[in-house]
Amino acid sequence: MRTSDILFRALVIGFGLMAAPAFALDGTKSDDVMASPAAVSPTEAFRSGANSLKAGDTVKAVHSLEYAAEKGHALAQWKLGRMYAEGEGVAQNDLKAFEYFSRIADSHADDNPDTPQARFVANAFVALGHYYLEGIPKTSVKADPDRAREMFGYAASYFGDPDAQYYLARQYLDGNGAPQDPRQAARWFGLSAKKGQCQAQAMLGAMLFSGDHVPRQAARGLMWLTLAKDSARTTDQAWVAKLYDSAFTQATEDERALALVLLKRWLETRRE
Repeated sequence: MRTSDILFRALVIGFGLMAAPAFALDGTKSDDVMASPAAVSPTEAFRSGANSLKAGDTVKAVHSLEYAAEKGHALAQWKLGRMYAEGEGVAQNDLKAFEYFSRIADSHADDNPDTPQARFVANAFVALGHYYLEGIPKTSVKADPDRAREMFGYAASYFGDPDAQYYLARQYLDGNGAPQDPRQAARWFGLSAKKGQCQAQAMLGAMLFSGDHVPRQAARGLMWLTLAKDSARTTDQAWVAKLYDSAFTQATEDERALALVLLKRWLETRRE
């Protein structure tokens, strides 16, 4: 299951919407709340779309979600943005995805970062950051790394989003859209790694193990690399494993032993 699907299901369940029956405004149960759209609230339309997705009726889902999105329902906008970005049940269209994510960023940038909705608002900023990094061919959305840094930076600092923190760190490490500053990169990698972001854990681990622009802490670096290897997604497994294997081969027995001690402490802290 894609990360976006997991996030969507978690948010829907968190709002208590997936299992709730849809009702028209007169209080009667409706199998298709979009049959009389004048009587449908954005929340009811979103609920109908979520239920239709669960049932595999993508056409009906998109119809309901679009109605909710046009009425300003942020979660409907986010889900449509993910669907168009990934070509999930609709023709893949990055410009449409960009437009939906932009609506969220324009309307919800000041949302309380402690609310459930903040997770997908931050995710919308991250998605916009990626679009600005690369641009969208044959559209008015051109590559603008500086603007990408603004998107990642806002989600990283205001919402504390670990993916945004990772991508912001990469910009500082590579000097792409930000001054090349490995120490700043390590700081953002560290914030992201502590939240379980495996890519950040791998990058921080490699920097600490080699002493690359940070004081060398081989055992701690190996600990982060071990965590990253154990939780890496399929798309990241190869490069993360390469970093881990290189560090493990170079590490002394004492460094390996200390890394295990640090790993045990970390896992115990996470369970508390």
